[in-house]
Amino acid sequence: MSDQGKKGMDIRILPGNIANMIAAGEVVQRPASVVKELMENAIDAGADTVSVSVQDAGRTLIQVTDNGCGMSPDDAVVCFERHATSKIATAEDLSDIRTFGFRGEALASIAAVAEVTLRTRREEDEVGCEVVFADSRQLSAREVSAPRGAVFSVRNLFYNVPARRKFLKSDNVEMKHIVSEFLRIALTRPGLNLTLSSNGKEVYVLKKAASLKFRIQDLLGTSVANTIVDIATETSVVRISGYVGRPDSARKSQGNQYFFVNGRYFRSPYFHKAVMNAYSSLVPEGTSPSYFIYFETDPRTIDVNISPTKTEVKFEEDNVIFQTLFACIKEALGKNSFGDAIDFDREGAPEIPVLSRMYQETHPVKEPDIPYNPEYNPFKDDGFPSEASPYSNTLGFPSRTVQPDGESAGGYDEFRRDRSGFAVDRREDYGKLFEEKILPETQILILKGKYIMTPVKSGVMIVDIRRAMERILYEKNLKAVAGSRKAVQATLFPVQVQVGSENMYLFEEYRDLLERLGFDIVRMDSGTVMVKAVPDGYSTRQENVQEMLPDLILALSDDHVSATESLFSDMAARFARLGAVNSVPVRSRVEAQRLIDNLFSCENSEYTASGHRIMTVLAEEEIAKMFK
Repeated sequence: MSDQGKKGMDIRILPGNIANMIAAGEVVQRPASVVKELMENAIDAGADTVSVSVQDAGRTLIQVTDNGCGMSPDDAVVCFERHATSKIATAEDLSDIRTFGFRGEALASIAAVAEVTLRTRREEDEVGCEVVFADSRQLSAREVSAPRGAVFSVRNLFYNVPARRKFLKSDNVEMKHIVSEFLRIALTRPGLNLTLSSNGKEVYVLKKAASLKFRIQDLLGTSVANTIVDIATETSVVRISGYVGRPDSARKSQGNQYFFVNGRYFRSPYFHKAVMNAYSSLVPEGTSPSYFIYFETDPRTIDVNISPTKTEVKFEEDNVIFQTLFACIKEALGKNSFGDAIDFDREGAPEIPVLSRMYQETHPVKEPDIPYNPEYNPFKDDGFPSEASPYSNTLGFPSRTVQPDGESAGGYDEFRRDRSGFAVDRREDYGKLFEEKILPETQILILKGKYIMTPVKSGVMIVDIRRAMERILYEKNLKAVAGSRKAVQATLFPVQVQVGSENMYLFEEYRDLLERLGFDIVRMDSGTVMVKAVPDGYSTRQENVQEMLPDLILALSDDHVSATESLFSDMAARFARLGAVNSVPVRSRVEAQRLIDNLFSCENSEYTASGHRIMTVLAEEEIAKMFK
């Protein structure tokens, strides 16, 4: 038994500031958590205008300003105490929660890991007040001049928790999370004025929207708003409304997928499965549609208090809602035809007379009489003018001469006898420009654009084209990621792609990496990027580039990119798979031969970076067994 077990365990109550820091570890995970909590408090306070300003992605400053109801001087101090709330008073209130916040942990947790200044004033007060908190302690409180509402300024986040501050990601990654939280709140309140700025530069300026679809357009652009259809249904259990994407707009990335219940964002793999079941056989495998789905249900039938971040919700009748959601989306997809419609409206159409059988008998249809020569043989003429033709010597050959033995020498007839040799010379000359002409016909076979088959000493070698490309690009990417620049090929015209404001920060974060790999992607306004060049081997067609960008975002989205060499191979493998999918297809034997040559120049030509076999040899003995 240990010494501690012999002496017994001393149980103590933690000081309030330490308890708040522990709670902050659950509530305040990164700067985006602060933005979320403060924006939700502002909306709960009745504000119709909320402004968010951050510096250094929230590390230095997060300031949220609202025109809500404000607080009295006493409430401005008490609100930083743990479990101080105006939302609930009895246990019964927990079953009827209609606001964002209710537990009173947000401000206490923020004040435990940052320096917080609050300026606030109510409509009925002549002057406002300012309180300053740090390390869960009140530092000052005084009267100040302030507009109605509240201004929260959070400085030096995690200044007293160095370990937490150390594990924050780069500014671009943290800013991406802030934008994500901003979007989730903006999508629940289209009737509010919302702004977001970073380091003095405006990211979003949203005016009150006439409808939810206009808010989606303001946030995500017309490219998303034009590809969604509305859904709506109502039962005794739940009311469902919102929008789902058209099947042809499905992408591999998981962006623009939102569930809301009673105005609160939540995640649900279970309901996501209902959506995907409704799209079964309508979208390609590995892709998923966009959706903005809003549930309205009795607050007493859900539990929003199962997660500190309140992003998980438990439904009392989730199975019924699952079936309702599936049927609702299925019905909406059925009502909205995405193919060409048949118009049966005959108004204004010309009248086509209906002829009786008697008319056809008295007016038989005759086939047109086309004159032709049945004795004409197109293969009889060798393509050279006949001797009787007036054009027989217009090609500049020497005139025909007759030797004493009766044989013609030189001139036109000699050329006609040797014209086959002349044609061979032409093919050899062309072979310098068109290498395919000099390749043996039986050497290489391309099977449905997926496999290359070629004879070897022991039988037939079969190469998987996509995996071969993946291996070749992997080794090129290793060198590129390590620092050497990869060859690029410019697109015929710059391609603009809508990627969303939150994903813009990914391209900023990994700009150097993308340039080394061969991408030239320029950031534009309104969540749009312009692709000017892609790595050598990628397809430069506009539609292929537009389809490739979501895959590129997916490869960059994981927080795995680092400067350490141990992760170089992982990044090279990810971009190799992306390049193999978006590469130029192999159609000719010349391209196939070049691919095989490049493959055998790799250090490992048998397996991809993920361990999949690239080629196999079908032995001659195995082939013989097939015919026994």
